[in-house]
Amino acid sequence: MSDKEKIDDKDFMDDTDAESYEDICYICRRPESKAGKMIRIPNNICICSDCMQKTFDTMNHSGFPIGDMGNFGNMPNISMINLSDLQNMGAMPKKQKLKKKKAKEEKKEAPKLDIKSIPAPHKIKASLDEYVVGQEHAKKVMSVAVYNHYKRVSNDAQDGIEVEKSNMLMLGPTGSGKTYMVKTLAKLLDVPLAIADATSLTEAGYIGDDIESVVSKLLAAADNDVERAEHGIIFIDEIDKIAKKKTTNQRDVSGESVQQGMLKLLEGAEIEVPVGANSKNAMVPLATVNTRDILFICGGAFPDLEEIIKERLNKQSAMGFHADLKDKYDGEENLLQRVEVEDIRKYGMIPEFLGRMPVIFALDALTEEMLVKILTEPKSAIVKQYQKLLAMDEVKLEFEEKALHAIARKAKKKDVGARALRAIIEEFMLDIMYEIPKDDSIGMVTITEDYIDNNGAPLITMRGCPVLPEKAGAAGV
Repeated sequence: MSDKEKIDDKDFMDDTDAESYEDICYICRRPESKAGKMIRIPNNICICSDCMQKTFDTMNHSGFPIGDMGNFGNMPNISMINLSDLQNMGAMPKKQKLKKKKAKEEKKEAPKLDIKSIPAPHKIKASLDEYVVGQEHAKKVMSVAVYNHYKRVSNDAQDGIEVEKSNMLMLGPTGSGKTYMVKTLAKLLDVPLAIADATSLTEAGYIGDDIESVVSKLLAAADNDVERAEHGIIFIDEIDKIAKKKTTNQRDVSGESVQQGMLKLLEGAEIEVPVGANSKNAMVPLATVNTRDILFICGGAFPDLEEIIKERLNKQSAMGFHADLKDKYDGEENLLQRVEVEDIRKYGMIPEFLGRMPVIFALDALTEEMLVKILTEPKSAIVKQYQKLLAMDEVKLEFEEKALHAIARKAKKKDVGARALRAIIEEFMLDIMYEIPKDDSIGMVTITEDYIDNNGAPLITMRGCPVLPEKAGAAGV
C-alpha cells in the first residue's frame, strides 16, 4: 500500500472502534444490516445491491445498450456520476456510517431496569409536592401510573402474564400545571423526556410534522441512544387540537387522521425515525425505535368540554318538582372532574384513541388560596425568584400576606391560571427593579396591598431607619 493510500485510509476512519460502525448505502441510506452486503466503488462509496440493480434496470428500460459506454453523454434526461470528481471530495464523513446495534447476546447480558431504583408512589408524590401546589388527585394518579409502567418494563413476563401499558390522558384548564408536572416527573426519575405539540402534527405526505417526529424528539433527548429512548416518556401537549372536525368539506389532515396514525404508536410498534433530523427525506441514517415500553402522556385544556358535561348531567332530571335547574352546574369550577369517556368522544376524539388511554384524569381549577401558595411555597416560587434577584443588590424583599391575596385575585380574573401571576408581578416590580440600583442606602422593600391595588406605594426601609410609604412614593419608587 502506498503512503498516499495509507493517509487516505487514516482520514477515512481514524477511530479505534471502527469495527463498531457499519456502512450505509449512498442512495437509499439503509445500513448494511438491513440492505445486505454493500458494493464498494471508488472513494469509499457503498451502494446496496438493490439500488445497483435498480440503476441497471433503469438503463435497460431506457433502451440504452449497457455495452456502449461511450454514448453516456448523448443520453437524454440521464446524468451519470463522474467518479473522477468524487475522488477530490476527500474522505467520507463519519455521519455516512451508522453505529452497529449490540448483538442479541450482549443485550441479554445488559442490566435490566432495576425496580429497586424506582421510587415508590408515595415518594414520587412527595417529590412532586415540593414543586407542584395542590392537584392531589392528579399527582397520586401520575405517581401510581408511572411506578406501574416501569414495573412493567422491568417485568420479564416468564410466567406468561404480560402487563399492558397505561398511557395517560390529562385534562385541565390552561395554566393549571399540566406541562410543569410532566417536566418535574421526568427530572425526578432521570429518564429521557420529549415534549411535542400536537398542533403541528399532520397526516403523512402533508406539510407539517409527521407523527413519528415525536419519537425522533425522544431519541434526540436520549443522545441518540435507542435503548435509553425506549424507556422514556413522551408528552404530547395540546392533544385536544387534533379532535375530529365536526363540520368540514375538506380532508381533515390534522384531526382524525392524526389520531388514527397515532394508534400503533401508542400501543407499541417499531418505528423508523431519522437520527438527528425531523424528516425521513433527509440524507441521514434511520434508527428503529420500539415504542412498546415508551410511556405516552397526552394533555389538553379541552375548551368547551364543560358544556358537553353539563348537557349530559342536565339530562338526568329535567321535569317535575325535583328537577335540576339548567344553571345548576354553571358556577362549578371543577366540572372537568365529572368527565367520562363518552364526553371526550363527543368532543371529537375517536374511540380507538381513547381505548389506548386507560388512565384519564383531570386537574383542578386554581383557587385563590392555591394561587397564593404557588407564589410562595414551591422551590422555584415566583416570590423566591424576585427575592433572589434583589438579594444580589443586597436588598431584602418582603410581601405582605394581604398583598399576596391581592395578586391572586387579579390573576384569578385573568382566567389563564398560574401564568397570570408572573405577568402581574412583573408589572408592579418594574419601577422597583429600576430604582433600587440607584440608591445603595435602601435595605428592604415591602410590597403592600395598597400598592397592588394602585392606592399607595411600597414600603421602603433604609439601612438605618424606616421610611413612611408616602415618602417612599415621593422618592420615585
